[in-house]
Amino acid sequence: MACLILLLAVPLTLRAEVFFARATSVPDGDTLWVQPEAGGGTRKLRLQGIDAPEICQSAGVTARDALRALVADKRLQVTVKYQDDYGRGLARITVEGRDVGAALVQQGQAWSDRWRRSLGPYAQQESEARQAGRGLFAQADAELPRDFRKRFGSCYVADAEGVLHLR
Repeated sequence: MACLILLLAVPLTLRAEVFFARATSVPDGDTLWVQPEAGGGTRKLRLQGIDAPEICQSAGVTARDALRALVADKRLQVTVKYQDDYGRGLARITVEGRDVGAALVQQGQAWSDRWRRSLGPYAQQESEARQAGRGLFAQADAELPRDFRKRFGSCYVADAEGVLHLR
């Protein structure tokens, strides 16, 4: 009986949460805060499938501004299926039928998020942006954010009260 209950519960945990929202803040090129239309508090989301430059990394501010331009004053359709290690919802976001993650990679503002040997869900958009030399792909030495984080750590440092500030 316990096995049957467990088997029935598993599909429930894999269901995506879908809602409409408006962006309230965009701190970097792959993270945003949204206000769901149905109410409740604001939610911090990370775009699933991309990795944008860190805000203190070369092209980080440009990537943030590109995400802001895509979501500003727009109705967002948000699909959250997973949470990351920091409690953010990993989200696929569409605006007027356009996948925001795909758009950022196509503009050369982010990489398709790699996983093991996979080039990620937006490998085609990244290839096109690289060939065209768009955005960060115009730089021969553009560094993957994960490599940047390994070398330098977070862009944020805590003060004596524990408040984070951009370094």
